[in-house]
This record gives sequence, C-alpha cells and structure tokens, in this order.
Amino acid sequence: MIAGLIICASLSVVDGEMRWAEYATAGEGVPFVSGIDTPEIGSHAKCIRERKLGQIAKGRLKELLAEKGLRIVASGSVDRTPSHRPLVNIYRANGEEIGMKLFKEGFAWTWSPKQRNDWCDAPVNQQIE
Repeated sequence: MIAGLIICASLSVVDGEMRWAEYATAGEGVPFVSGIDTPEIGSHAKCIRERKLGQIAKGRLKELLAEKGLRIVASGSVDRTPSHRPLVNIYRANGEEIGMKLFKEGFAWTWSPKQRNDWCDAPVNQQIE
C-alpha cells in the first residue's frame, strides 16, 4: 500500500497517541500515530502512575495538535484491531514528526507489537504531581 496524505476536517485527542479525526481520503476510523506508545488513561491504565502520565502525555499532544500547518500522512499500514484503523504520522509545520517530538520529550516510548511498555515501574522523565 502506498502512503498518502490525509485531509482532516477536525482532530481531537483521546489519549497521548490517539486522536479522532474526520478525514476524507483514508476511509472511516480512528488514526493512530505509528511507532510510538504512550501511557494509558482511564480504566486501561495498569496503575495510578500510568494514568497520571497518560494525562500529561494527552495534554502535550493537545498542545502540539493546536499548532498551525500540521500535515497528516497515512503510513499505508493498519493496526491489528478488528476495525483495522490506519496508522498515520503527523508532521509539524517545521517537518518534525509529532510522535518523535513526544518521544524526545519523554511523553512516549517506541512501540512494538510484541511487548507492552510498563509505565508503572520504569523511570520516566516527566514529573507526576
């Protein structure tokens, strides 16, 4: 599958790596940033620490998505859920990929389909209040 540009009518943050988009060219679904993992929020979190870190990551992603000039590019891959949501990358106006920005700032780790990151015990750059 060839990667393509996705035209979004709107974006809203669900957690640190997901955002709901109404978009025109990639079909229905919820796109995910490909290649990163952020802490879970709500009942999906394994501990209070992960839930708090997830809220911090979500807030940072909201800030980044509020910038002007974002570009959303379909990777050509889909996730393994029954709905096969498209994996996307979102780029800032300066060309920096948002997933890598979150990673560099300590809000995300690399994602692997074979392992789940442990946000409850591992050291994290972000302060929890």
